Amino acid sequence: MAGIGVDPTTRARVRAAMSANSRENFLPPDVRHLADADHPVMIGWNATNSQPSTVARMLALLDVQPGDRVLDVGSGSGWTTAILSTLAGEEGTVIGVELVPQLVSYGRERLAETRARAEIREAIPGVLGLPEEAPFDRILVSAQATSIPVRLEAQLAEGGCMVVPVAGLMTVVDMRDGVAHRREDAGIYSFVPLEDGEGD
Repeated sequence: MAGIGVDPTTRARVRAAMSANSRENFLPPDVRHLADADHPVMIGWNATNSQPSTVARMLALLDVQPGDRVLDVGSGSGWTTAILSTLAGEEGTVIGVELVPQLVSYGRERLAETRARAEIREAIPGVLGLPEEAPFDRILVSAQATSIPVRLEAQLAEGGCMVVPVAGLMTVVDMRDGVAHRREDAGIYSFVPLEDGEGD
């Protein structure tokens, strides 16, 4: 399977945003020495800080634009939330949602320490995303679904985009003329499971 093409300018913007938000700042002190390793790092509460190359690929596929409203599903340590805030810029809005209360607190602390222009909210059990605040221009899902989470698709704005790993395949959903168009990228990915309403 051929990978989805990404504009070099987009890749450059993602690299710059990741450089501006050091992974080390979002890792617990006892594993910060692993910040430069290109693999997931456990951060507690059965959660990981994702592999940098995977984060870079997902963000390149998502192609966040300045001023976008962005939803970060499964915000974890807050690292991707902070990177998204850099990409969306001062005019953008970035909201992370996380199901584990301890991770919500942890992520909020990291965002405050790094002065990221974003927020993290505790997810409501049984509710996927933030339907009451939809639509969003971009949705990033950092957890693996077993099938396309259509309840998140419904939260996409016209012209919006969602990136979500589905059964090991990185999937891009583009909302055009009210219809969700789905594309699969090359490669196999592993994430913690997406909880609460996946696939429906």
